[in-house]
Amino acid sequence: MADVKEFERFYTREGFNKSLNHFNVVLDAIGEFQSYNNLADVLNMYLEEDKVAQHQLLPIVNSLLVDKYLYSYKAINIKNTVTDFDKIAAEVSKWSGIDIVLGYHNPNIGFLVINAKKKESLAISGELKKYELLTIYAGDSLGNNNKYAESVIEEFIKLLENKKPKVPSSILNGKYKVKPTVVKSEPKVAKAKTPQAKKAAKNVKATTTTSSAVAAKQSAPQATPAPTQDIQSTGGAVRMTPLYGVEVTNELFHNGNVEAWKIIINSYKTSYPGCDVIIFYEGERILDINTLFKWGKVKHGSAIMFAISGKDIKDVAKLQRYLKQGASHRFEDFLKFPVNVVPKLF
Repeated sequence: MADVKEFERFYTREGFNKSLNHFNVVLDAIGEFQSYNNLADVLNMYLEEDKVAQHQLLPIVNSLLVDKYLYSYKAINIKNTVTDFDKIAAEVSKWSGIDIVLGYHNPNIGFLVINAKKKESLAISGELKKYELLTIYAGDSLGNNNKYAESVIEEFIKLLENKKPKVPSSILNGKYKVKPTVVKSEPKVAKAKTPQAKKAAKNVKATTTTSSAVAAKQSAPQATPAPTQDIQSTGGAVRMTPLYGVEVTNELFHNGNVEAWKIIINSYKTSYPGCDVIIFYEGERILDINTLFKWGKVKHGSAIMFAISGKDIKDVAKLQRYLKQGASHRFEDFLKFPVNVVPKLF
């Protein structure tokens, strides 16, 4: 007997249009995919163009890689946190005879699709964390059975565990080579034709030079891990920064420090509504900042970690600077703002 609820989503215009959009995205992805483009690159490009949403990624990956193109796959819990993406990308990029896609279940962002041959794609969440779920897909985008797919997956797992992989020589030659990431160029400034326009262009150039100097200053080594520059995303794809440390220099991270942090984080999220500030302490994600001062948990000299997830991440260094001040005896500077008013700190 047919399931009467099977096509329930098509009853409304909204449901029908959402489904139609999903089907069109899948059809577009097939064309790109069969041209030897890695599915992770394709879907992340669609994210940046707002053609697809984060929750659509897993269904698309499953329908294409597993059902349609019969990729081999294996889901594992990562044994050790992975941060050395240069080494992995340098090795896997040589495996041009087979296509490899990773599906990483990041607990803070959601399902991420990763091109294992590109270090910038591997670093999309800052790290591949111990115990988290990672699915490795390997195969041929034309639907041909690759007899080495399962063994290549095992060799990739060795690479994650900092062991030396060994793949057949035939895997080193093929059409699945790394393609450069397309970077959208900045709009060109028109040449100044009038004295007023020339003066304005000169001012723009001076401002740009000053901004470059500030960015260079921010990249200098610091006592605790610090962002060397803002993590810039090109649009719709959700990213996550590495973890940055904030040392508690107050005698205790007490209620005043907590309230200062709430104000700072609220101001940041108000200025950048697509971003979230994620707090960690001793490897544990802190969902309620109030718990950090209960029972004198966080004392002088402790390090609280934070990361930012979002689509267009900016002002990482400024956020870290404010959080450091909020964790010091100068926390009261942030408590002077009127109640129920979000200060514009960013």
